[in-house]
Amino acid sequence: MPRIRPITDLRNTTEISELCHADKEPLFITKNGYGDLVVMSIEAYDELIGTARTDDAIREAEREFEADGALRDARTALPALRRKHFG
Repeated sequence: MPRIRPITDLRNTTEISELCHADKEPLFITKNGYGDLVVMSIEAYDELIGTARTDDAIREAEREFEADGALRDARTALPALRRKHFG
């Protein structure tokens, strides 16, 4: 369930920080009863960005497959990728 707090609660930075780190979920901040901000821990943000990058890579691979229909053998592709990205 989303956690929602009024903007005035941002004055208590320690409590806000603890809330964000406790569940690693975003905290929604309202202003005059309407959504205004989202606050989250760095860990939650990194996880969100990592998921988005993975999703983007999958979409790109699907587009490439739709364009040329070529599949690559994992036994040859994976070692090449390891060399390219991990030296």
